[in-house]
Amino acid sequence: MQGKVTGIKDGDTFEVLINGKQEVVRLAHIDCPERGQPFGKAAKQFASDLCFGKAVIVREVGRRDRYGRMIATVSLRNGKVVNKELARAGLAWHFRRYSDNEAYHLLEQQARTAKLGIWAEPSPVPPWEWRHK
Repeated sequence: MQGKVTGIKDGDTFEVLINGKQEVVRLAHIDCPERGQPFGKAAKQFASDLCFGKAVIVREVGRRDRYGRMIATVSLRNGKVVNKELARAGLAWHFRRYSDNEAYHLLEQQARTAKLGIWAEPSPVPPWEWRHK
């Protein structure tokens, strides 16, 4: 599906206009830091710089989540996959609970090794643990 990114809620949740309808899209395979968490604003800004206002290709990867959000990969016309770019930049964890895609695991490991983004922190807290607090 083609669409246009019209809003960035946080690093891994966007509003995309698809066929004249606003859809909330949750990026598959990754989990970005929450607002208020270290690097939460950086993840949102990175995503915004990458795709806000741009035409994208949205590929739904499964059923919608419990909030009705479409779970998908979002690609730019140049072929870059926003989900992967966030992981590559060290601004997302590979969300292994919901993804067995090893490409995301590898991107996370490379970012960890390079101490990029969240991996520059001495002990980064995964967002799923942060949300439980």
